[in-house]
Amino acid sequence: MKLKNQYKGIFYIILSAFCFALMDMFVRMAGELPSIQKSFFRNFVAAVFACGILIKEKKSVSIGKESWGYLILRSVFGTLGILCNFYAVDHLALADASMLNKMSPFFAVVFSVLILREKVSIPQITMVLGAFVGSLFVIKPTVANMDLVPSLMGLLGGIGAGAAYTMVRKLGSQGVKGSFIVFFFSMFSCVVTLPWLIFDYHPMTGGQIVILLLAGLAAAGGQFSITAAYCYAPAKEISVYDYSKIIFSTVLGFFVFGQIPDVFSWIGYGIICLMAVLMFLYNNKKAFQTTLYSNKTKEKS
Repeated sequence: MKLKNQYKGIFYIILSAFCFALMDMFVRMAGELPSIQKSFFRNFVAAVFACGILIKEKKSVSIGKESWGYLILRSVFGTLGILCNFYAVDHLALADASMLNKMSPFFAVVFSVLILREKVSIPQITMVLGAFVGSLFVIKPTVANMDLVPSLMGLLGGIGAGAAYTMVRKLGSQGVKGSFIVFFFSMFSCVVTLPWLIFDYHPMTGGQIVILLLAGLAAAGGQFSITAAYCYAPAKEISVYDYSKIIFSTVLGFFVFGQIPDVFSWIGYGIICLMAVLMFLYNNKKAFQTTLYSNKTKEKS
């Protein structure tokens, strides 16, 4: 049964990766529109879906006082992450923007130490630093690099997402439902971006509206798929499969936009993915040792 659930978790996390890659593609296809305007439509659709789920569940939502601060922080960091990611998607190759956004798990480790006061080992610190080195190959921080600002924005998006995921983990430990977290975050983002949408609205064609609605649908699919994935299996068992988004983004970027990442980007992809695999293996080994120690302790008692 456990193995069957793990396979379901892997399926859903790969599905979420594909949905988020589609979201990035649609955001890019929407053309020359402000990132804030694109973000509003993406979050509006996600809010409608989350609201529908909450209504369908027909259960009252009770949020403790200690959770509201984390909900707001999750929403602030998440909104920052989306805006920066959308800007990067509009100005970089899809694969580059996707990889920089996938720095979020490593930044989640950093924020878990700074915010949640969790302990981190030397191997984990080494892998975080290794991933950061890999990101430098993607960013290529030189004055001659015309994509430096979008690359830094992409990295900032990964930082925002990492902080947001840290808040989600804390909220999950406090018993806050995933559907409510998605709904609150999506509505928060809509409210925050609405003033800019009103005062700096860029007229859209019917095609652009449809594309942005598709981006919102893809985002909703990605959010609920990844939630389902972690319901079936713990992060330590399936998180590495989330990097399949890089493959989807590279393929979509090539066939839809004719984008081909340069050699330095490929080196960066390799380093970051290697660090992700090492982190995955390290966490599994650590969990196994903890379980083994716990079982031995029970036998002695």
